Amino acid sequence: MIVIGVGSELRRDDAAGLAVVDELRGRFPPDVRLVTCDGEPTCVMDLWAGEDLAVVVDAVSPSCGPGHVHEATDLPAASHADTSCHGMSLGLAAELGRVLDRMPHGLRVYGIEGVDFGFGAGLSPPVRRAVTEVAERIAALARQMARHRERPRPDQDGSTG
Repeated sequence: MIVIGVGSELRRDDAAGLAVVDELRGRFPPDVRLVTCDGEPTCVMDLWAGEDLAVVVDAVSPSCGPGHVHEATDLPAASHADTSCHGMSLGLAAELGRVLDRMPHGLRVYGIEGVDFGFGAGLSPPVRRAVTEVAERIAALARQMARHRERPRPDQDGSTG
C-alpha cells in the first residue's frame, strides 16, 4: 500500500494531501509507503505503478463546502479542460497509467475541498479538521488490509480437506 499526498505547502489549503501524510507518519509498518508529490501526472504514475493499493489525497475546488471530503475508488478519464492547481489533473495521471499499464491494482482517492488556495502556509480550519478525518479513514483502511493479509487462506489453514 502507498499513500500519496499531493499538493504544495505554499498554497494554503492545497497542502491538505501533504498534511494527511504528515499526520500518518509513524502509524504504519514499513510496508506502507507514505510519500508526497506536487501532482505532476508522471510522478504520481511512477509512485503508484504496481502497488496493491494506492491511496491518493489531494485538495479540490469547493463545490459542497470547505472541508467536505470526497471519496472515490477510481479516477475518471481526463478531459481537455481538466486541470488543477498542479497544472494537470489526477485524471490525466490515471488515463496515462491505464494506457501505459502503470496503474495500481486498487485505487482510492480522497479529495478535500479547500477554501483558500492563495500564496502562503497554513490550512483553513475546515480543511484542518478534514485532514484529521481522512487520516483516520486511511488508518482504518490500512488496519482492515492488515487483518485481511493475516487471515489464512483455506488451503493454508492446516486442514486436510
